[in-house]
Amino acid sequence: MEALWSLITIIGPILLAVALIWAVIANRNRSPAQRERTERGTAELYDRIDREEKDRS
Repeated sequence: MEALWSLITIIGPILLAVALIWAVIANRNRSPAQRERTERGTAELYDRIDREEKDRS
């Protein structure tokens, strides 16, 4: 059991680092159209959340 925890302790942070590096690289290569779509979607989501909060009040 101790060997398993040692393995998890070593491999876990390595996998996390690989995932973070992949996410950063993947987001750098986005086109302006993709960035605009993301910004528009985020703004729409925030607007919807604000409307729902106002409706509850």
